[in-house]
Amino acid sequence: MKIVFHQTWLTAICFLLSVTVFSQKKPARPAGGFAFVSGKVLDENENPLAKVSVVILGKQSGIATNDSGTFRLKVPADRAFAIQFTYSGYKIEQRNFLMNENEEEVITVRMERGATVLQGVTVTNQRERGNAGLIQVNPKYTLNLPTPITGVESLIKIFVGSNNELTSQYNVRGGSYDENLIYVNDFEIFRPYLVRNGQQEGLSFINPEMVRNINFYAGGFQAKYGDKMSSVLDIQYKKPRSFGGSAYVGILEQGFHLEGTSSNNKLSYLIGVRNRSNKNLLSKQETKGNYVPSSADVQALINYQFNSKWQAEFLGNISQTKFSLHPEFSQLTSSVFSPYFAANLGLDIFFEGQEKDQYVTNMLGVSTTYQANRHLRLKWLASRFENDEQENIDIIGAYLFGERDFDKSKAAYGLIVNPLGAGLFQNYARNKLDITDWNISHKGFLDKGKHAFQWGIGLDRTLINDKLNEWEYQDSAGYSLPYTPNILQLNSVIKSTADLAINKLSGYFQDNILFGDTARSFTLQAGIRYNYNSLNKEFLISPRIGASWKPDWKRDIVFRVAAGVYDQPPFYRELRRYDGTVNTDVKAQ
Repeated sequence: MKIVFHQTWLTAICFLLSVTVFSQKKPARPAGGFAFVSGKVLDENENPLAKVSVVILGKQSGIATNDSGTFRLKVPADRAFAIQFTYSGYKIEQRNFLMNENEEEVITVRMERGATVLQGVTVTNQRERGNAGLIQVNPKYTLNLPTPITGVESLIKIFVGSNNELTSQYNVRGGSYDENLIYVNDFEIFRPYLVRNGQQEGLSFINPEMVRNINFYAGGFQAKYGDKMSSVLDIQYKKPRSFGGSAYVGILEQGFHLEGTSSNNKLSYLIGVRNRSNKNLLSKQETKGNYVPSSADVQALINYQFNSKWQAEFLGNISQTKFSLHPEFSQLTSSVFSPYFAANLGLDIFFEGQEKDQYVTNMLGVSTTYQANRHLRLKWLASRFENDEQENIDIIGAYLFGERDFDKSKAAYGLIVNPLGAGLFQNYARNKLDITDWNISHKGFLDKGKHAFQWGIGLDRTLINDKLNEWEYQDSAGYSLPYTPNILQLNSVIKSTADLAINKLSGYFQDNILFGDTARSFTLQAGIRYNYNSLNKEFLISPRIGASWKPDWKRDIVFRVAAGVYDQPPFYRELRRYDGTVNTDVKAQ
């Protein structure tokens, strides 16, 4: 059957359809209005949840519920959006909305424990948990920090603060950076000494890809740790159980690491290689020029398990940092205002010459551990640390000081048009420092139930060879400063040679006493440390005590307190005066 529509009927049907569609279409509301969502957040037992994060999906900021679990959030109107509710240990809850302007909707959100619960932690050593001042850090947090200097120290600086993002050095409770102890697998780690600022600094000794455990003590540390004032960073490297590795490539740093075991699982190895250059960070310095800092290191940890009681470990590191600077130009401006004078004063400095520095650090350590039984562990360590540093500086600068023109309509824009002074200076240095430290030590641990005894003894021999040759020449208006007629006198001269051999004997004994059980406990740490330095003939005794109390409360809270005597015998940095001479009579701080 064939159906034919007449043209007049077809036109009428189209007209009726278009009228129907037009009549159903509502005019759009102008965007930009607001509405409100309020309500209450409860747990699975109908108890209010405080501090729950309430955030509009896709936004960076939001609000938190109050102590009664209620909230009120300003939201966009006339468009779809979602609100997410997040709380540690609970599943994420989401609610979707489409609201009119000035509308308010009241909701009740019930959160369930589940998918977002963090991995549980079983406390097996209440003594470790009761250490005063202890901060335990998950090593994975050190791998992706958005900072120029990555690694463990960058995370530590979050806890203690630092005002220089180019350095891995940190200051704890007002102390200087060399008042901090660093251990890797019980070996004490030393740092370069001649480094003047973060521009010249290379890689930290600690390779974050190899780290298994991080303990940081911000003061109040136990007698088993060394003789410094501020803090302890105690690092344990991994002990691999299977083959693996990682690699990364960044603008500043590249590296990879490999780990694995032998077929009989007696031998394990951990190797890390890194290369770093801060050149891209230094392109916007106050002094324009060619900055070329580069660092590279190779690190290896090899462990061999002879049997169930004996094992040996080898830790090695070779690190080299080179820094070269070819300064070209520096331009400074400062606005000065007074009742009689107002101007933009400028200083232009033109450079010639260069600076070349090199820091080479080598470390070899061997340890043997005897696990007599699950209660008694004995460990012997031997290590050699060598630090070879060189500074070579020969830079000449000619400067012009005066009033700078900031009138963009003039050809002299940015130039000094009214000179007030001119001069020339030269910095020269040929410095070399070689430090070698030998160490042999023994450490023991005995667990007697309520008591955990620890003891140790160590002997260090440090050889220091230092040669300083620095001078600075300053010329102003044709004569040298300081001005002496008919005599050319340099502004400063440092020339010295030091050749020292220092022997140090140190040791400790401490007892960690546990009272109570895991649910309610009191831990007391009491110990004494001694130190003898052959350079200044000083014998130091440092008693230290710490206590922690865990009450039987619903919340997991531990109270800690610590006190003690902390002495820091002088090392070479404290012995050398500003003029290069060495003061061997400096006492411990």
